[in-house]
Amino acid sequence: MTGFRPEPPVFLLSATEVQTSVGALGALLRACVEDGAGIGFLLPLSREKAEAFWRKQVAALEDGSAFLMVARDEGAIAGVVMLALAPQDNGGHRAEVAKLMVHPDHRRKGLARRLMAAIDGLALSLDRWLLVLDTVTGDRAETLYPTCGYRKVGIIPDYACGSRGNLDATTVFYKDLR
Repeated sequence: MTGFRPEPPVFLLSATEVQTSVGALGALLRACVEDGAGIGFLLPLSREKAEAFWRKQVAALEDGSAFLMVARDEGAIAGVVMLALAPQDNGGHRAEVAKLMVHPDHRRKGLARRLMAAIDGLALSLDRWLLVLDTVTGDRAETLYPTCGYRKVGIIPDYACGSRGNLDATTVFYKDLR
């Protein structure tokens, strides 16, 4: 684990902490997908499948190829974001921001912005200065990322099935932290 420590209400979780939080993380994932988030899952999303997703992330957290931060609100896990380091020899300067989500009951409190600011600090502490991400075109997150310093690269049509099975375009962004 890196020596980076975000400011509360954002916390960097260890692999062990993720394992003990699988229920809460799964509930967050399910709530966001049920609210229409395009984060790789289709409805209906079972509790078992949502929790299995988080259990699968533990290996990457243990080996240091990924990091997970949560935002807490009133003690509960209200939001999450992941940073996945590029594994290629020629990608030691970049990382992917993934699975930014805030529970629908905890939105409009600045948690997504705080998670995104913490990702910047974490990336820099790992000598990763080029961040990439994608989001469903037209999703509320598409308007968030430019306000966090991300630049739009373009749109890929019919990129993935949305949570309700329709094909959605994705918008690709990057941020240079130098």
